Amino acid sequence: MLHLLLSFPPGHLATFIAGGLVVNFAPGADVLFATASGIRGGPRIGALAGLGVGLGVIWHVTLAALGLSAAIAAFPGALVAIRWVGAAYLLYLAWKSWQATGALPEGRGAGSAWSAIRRGFLSNATNPKPMLFMMAFLPQFTDPQLGPIWAQIVLLGGIFCFTGTLVTMGYGVLAGVIRHALGRRLAALNRVAALMFGGLALKLILD
Repeated sequence: MLHLLLSFPPGHLATFIAGGLVVNFAPGADVLFATASGIRGGPRIGALAGLGVGLGVIWHVTLAALGLSAAIAAFPGALVAIRWVGAAYLLYLAWKSWQATGALPEGRGAGSAWSAIRRGFLSNATNPKPMLFMMAFLPQFTDPQLGPIWAQIVLLGGIFCFTGTLVTMGYGVLAGVIRHALGRRLAALNRVAALMFGGLALKLILD
């Protein structure tokens, strides 16, 4: 995997990490769960909720690697179609983020360590949206000349999972420290995320 990582052009990899961080920081369902858990149970519970979400992402990365590899092997032109579908999905995320209020539903968070990990995992693993995102986003940064597509998906998905887990745990910890003050900032973060989603979508279309 290290050899494959070093094979990626630095600028290409930097763009992927930046795009992934946009998604990681956007206050979606996982961030709201970790934040609500931190508010309810404190920094430790918020961090464990973020960890549970990260475990759910591993599940989606595995499915994406298997599914995308099969699709691209059967239809060599699939990467072109996936590129346009991915751009369209990012524009959809931009629209949804712009409209989102960032409100924290009452009682949404977990109150215990086991509940935080379990509910974090289930909230991500059973949500079809992360899988749709993986299928749309990860192939944009693969290159058949660098090696097997499945290996590239696993590598990129692992990077995305690592950064996402840290960010989501960070939200949970921060929410546990400053409690309700963070909840009032999520609406503004949604607007920033919307603009960045839109910019990333346009970049994928124009490249």
